[in-house]
Amino acid sequence: MDRLDASLVERLRHEALTAPAPWKAAYGDYQSGGWWTTSLMNASGDASDVQIGDCAARPTDLLAQMPATAALLSELSLSYMWVRLARLEANAFLWEHRDYDELERVERHRLHIPLHTNSSAFLVTGGAKVHMRGGHIWRLTPTFPHGVCNLLGPDRIHLIADVYADDAYQDLAERSQPQSAAAEPLPPASQAELADKLAAARRLADLGYVDAAEQLLLRLFYFVALPEGTGYDLITDLHTALGDIEAADRWRAARDKLLARTVC
Repeated sequence: MDRLDASLVERLRHEALTAPAPWKAAYGDYQSGGWWTTSLMNASGDASDVQIGDCAARPTDLLAQMPATAALLSELSLSYMWVRLARLEANAFLWEHRDYDELERVERHRLHIPLHTNSSAFLVTGGAKVHMRGGHIWRLTPTFPHGVCNLLGPDRIHLIADVYADDAYQDLAERSQPQSAAAEPLPPASQAELADKLAAARRLADLGYVDAAEQLLLRLFYFVALPEGTGYDLITDLHTALGDIEAADRWRAARDKLLARTVC
């Protein structure tokens, strides 16, 4: 992570909170609800165009109203694929997933600049959670399974830049400080604990609260260290036990999509 000047971060935060952003819900399969984005740089120049893809990104109409943010992006001199503001509401989750699988096979990286956050908002990857503190540029590798949550609020707002690898990115990476110290390992989950959670989900489903049962299992990812895709596997097991083969197949397909597992 690379440190930013505190007064600059405050200007960026003010712009993110006050600019007339056309927040859009997207990637509904990846979230619980409560995750919104708006684009600052993309292919079309339209801030409401939020479905990311490979392009030579250009500023949107929204970025034109955020001079401090525009100046920072210009100063970094990176090769931008897409730049967004992302807002995660309280009690909202981005489920375990991988990114970039649908894009061209070129080297790219993701940068996060937290602008408005709280200690109950964190990313989970590799069996550990990381609260991305403000005042830094964080470098992530979203091709590894990961998920994000904001348990208590207020809203978490990050500036997210997807960039292509080039000399400017390499310079930024070389002057950044190690990020490993920010990771907090999650406790391992025993088979007995997973069986208890599956039984609790079954009780909810039997009462008719199927969505709540599924979310109970998906949220395990944020509190205990799990093998990849365990939440999706547990939901598949739940629906199999309920005799709903169609729902079991749907969640098996969701696992393959969100984690981009090759299907033979």
